[in-house]
Order: sequence, then C-alpha cells, then structure tokens
Amino acid sequence: MIKSNDHKIKAGDLELKEKVVSINRVVKTTKGGRAFSFSALVVVGNGAGIVGQGLGKAKEVQEAITKGIEDAKKNLIKVPIMHGTIPHDQFSKEGAAKVFIKPAAHGTGVIAGGSMRAVLESAGVTDVLAKSLGSANPHNVVKATVKALATLREPIAVSKARSISLKRVFNG
Repeated sequence: MIKSNDHKIKAGDLELKEKVVSINRVVKTTKGGRAFSFSALVVVGNGAGIVGQGLGKAKEVQEAITKGIEDAKKNLIKVPIMHGTIPHDQFSKEGAAKVFIKPAAHGTGVIAGGSMRAVLESAGVTDVLAKSLGSANPHNVVKATVKALATLREPIAVSKARSISLKRVFNG
C-alpha cells in the first residue's frame, strides 16, 4: 500500500522495477562452525513518482533479494515530481546519515551518490542535485532519502493549506 494523502494503491496494480542497492554477507560463528547468511537492501519504483525500500535476509542471496522486494512493496510512498525534478529543497536525517536534495534545471541529470541515485532514479526523478553528508552506510542513506522524498509537498497542497495563491507560493 502506498502511504499518500489522496488514496491507497496496491503494489500489484503497478509495474515496479527493482534495484539492489547492497548485499551483505553475515557470518555467525556457532559450535559447529560458521553459518553464512545474506541481507539485501532493495529499492523498487515505477519511475513515475512511486518508490519504496526494503530489507530481506536469508541463507541464499536470491532469496534475500526476493524478500527485500516483497518488503519494499509494502513500504511504497508517492513522490511529487514536477517537470522531472522535485518541487523544493529538502534535508533529512536517519541515524548518522544526512541527505540534502535540491531541484535542478532540465538536462542536469541525477547528480547523486550510489545509494541515493538508486532511490531517485526508481522514483522517476530525472534532474536533481543531491548530497549525502555524514555516514555513507547504504541502509541509513536510503532511509534518509526516502524520508526526504516522503516529506516533499506539492505547491498546490501548500497553497491550499496556507490559503494563498499558487503565484505567491512560487514567488515567496
């Protein structure tokens, strides 16, 4: 289900593309030797304003990725995209990871690091400037990016909430 103000959409209704951001091999030492397992951080999105992230853990890599995709489909959010970019600057934190995303002119492309790039491209953002500050831990960077995208507001919603004209929202 998509967390949005307007309505809820099930992941089954959408054609989502998945991107594996990171895979970790976890080793647990037991009495009988070493037990290996894998965790996969996955981002899914339809490239048109819907994105989600998930974590899957399993004994096999492919199983972990599949679980991550299922988890990501449960955590979908709607992102307001205007002319291929975001409506305004946004800063967000998750743990020690801090991210700053900023709208860019048409033709700029996605200027972002690995983990942030996966989230922004899955969401369908084509022109954006982004900077990851603090920790480079992919889990926290992805969570902070999704949090930043979730807190973006459309100009129409801002004008209604503040009871002012759209022209005034854009001109300040």
